[in-house]
Amino acid sequence: MPVAAGIELTNLCNLKCPECSTGSGGLTRPAGYMDLQLFKKIVDELRPYLYNINLYFQGEPMMHPQFFNFISYGKGIKMTVSTNGHFLSGGNAEKVARSGLHRLIVSLDGMDQESYSVYRRNGEFGKVRQGIAEVAKAIRESDSKLNLEIQFLVNRHNECQIGAARKFARETGAVLRLKSMQILKNDRIDEWMPATESFKRYRKRNGDYVLKSRLSNSCLRLWINPVVTWDGKVIPCCFDKDGDHVMGDLSLNSFREIWNGEKYRVFRESVLTARKSIEICRNCTSGMRGVRY
Repeated sequence: MPVAAGIELTNLCNLKCPECSTGSGGLTRPAGYMDLQLFKKIVDELRPYLYNINLYFQGEPMMHPQFFNFISYGKGIKMTVSTNGHFLSGGNAEKVARSGLHRLIVSLDGMDQESYSVYRRNGEFGKVRQGIAEVAKAIRESDSKLNLEIQFLVNRHNECQIGAARKFARETGAVLRLKSMQILKNDRIDEWMPATESFKRYRKRNGDYVLKSRLSNSCLRLWINPVVTWDGKVIPCCFDKDGDHVMGDLSLNSFREIWNGEKYRVFRESVLTARKSIEICRNCTSGMRGVRY
């Protein structure tokens, strides 16, 4: 049984980030919110095995009307939420700090409105920065054990602001994670790829861009870290954005039945024999070296 799981509370989002499957309108699977009873079923079965739950996949998890109920039911398991930060102001900052959440990742991909909104389209830099500051303050005042992390997707429009991001992280007591960008379409790589080599996921080969990875026939994710979409579909990993490889449906079967089922066995075998032939694997960072991701 897995030691970690990604659980998608919703695949809806308030932003239109161009290299996100949700924001760009690339998702073809239905949109919606996870039912709390489905989440309870997942947690009840997996609780003896799970070390960590990521309460996000596609979409903005804090848009779920019952967001804090999910955190409450998962207590006892380390939980991580990744958010675009637009729902942290007001009373939510203190609620997050006191919720029992283990880690909060807030995306801040620029240090002024101009650079930030190049990628975080429809986003408000000032609102996100203020939300981070409010969470940091609530952590201090409540003696919370919440780990606050700022995620900075490095691209050619914001790499000159890494120093300012480091300064802001120090001021708020947050960890700064500098991360390379996944780019959905090869013809847009030049638009985003920064100059700094360690933040480039791609290199040119024969006039085209390819991932900086040998894509060896191995992947630990398939044995330790599945993803469950908002409607209960079990998929192999977080690179299957559109749910192209559904291993099973939790409305029909238990997680154990799906995890040990024929579809999973066949898919794992295909990765161990011909990983390069699988579309979702060709933009995957597993096994990549020398790149921050």
